[in-house]
Amino acid sequence: MKKKSSILVNTLVLFAVTFVAVLALAVVNQITREPIAQAEINARAEVYRLVFPDAENFSEFENSESLIENSAVMLEKAGYKGCFINDALAVKNGDSIVGYVIAATSPNGYGGDLQVALGITTDGIIKGFNIVSHGETAGLGSKCTEPDFTSQFANKPAVLLEYTKTGAVADNEIDAISGATISTNAATEAANAAIVFYQENFASDNINQKGE
Repeated sequence: MKKKSSILVNTLVLFAVTFVAVLALAVVNQITREPIAQAEINARAEVYRLVFPDAENFSEFENSESLIENSAVMLEKAGYKGCFINDALAVKNGDSIVGYVIAATSPNGYGGDLQVALGITTDGIIKGFNIVSHGETAGLGSKCTEPDFTSQFANKPAVLLEYTKTGAVADNEIDAISGATISTNAATEAANAAIVFYQENFASDNINQKGE
């Protein structure tokens, strides 16, 4: 009987210790979760600040993971088969959302996937454009990373873009890179994927203007 009582006591002690340990881990996780998440956002934002340089900070927005996961299907329906959204963050000044940074990929670069980042204000103006990654040919398609090409996107309305070889005259036109039509097409296609994502999720009613 004494042995059974000892086993019961030991079991109860073990249960209590385990419960306290689990509770402590839960508290630590709750305390550290938000700083870790914000640190991860800040790391991503270092890349994106190039396309929204006057942003005070960046944050995730409601349903962002779901919207990104479903982006390939949405973009295919819009005519951008194979394109997908890599990332999207809200841009904040104070507590107000002033725009979005959207990273998108086209699979149709000369060297495969070509990823861009686009900054778009809540009133539908492109703040900036940058190539995040590419496999384009050095001295030809790689010119998509140079300011002569990337600077063309800034201050244009966030509507579907086209490239031209005869000199851009319309608000939605981009001058093609000489001798690198495939790279130009992929960069423009990825930018348009980001624009479609913006139009689909944010342009109609500028949701979540005050953020969370």
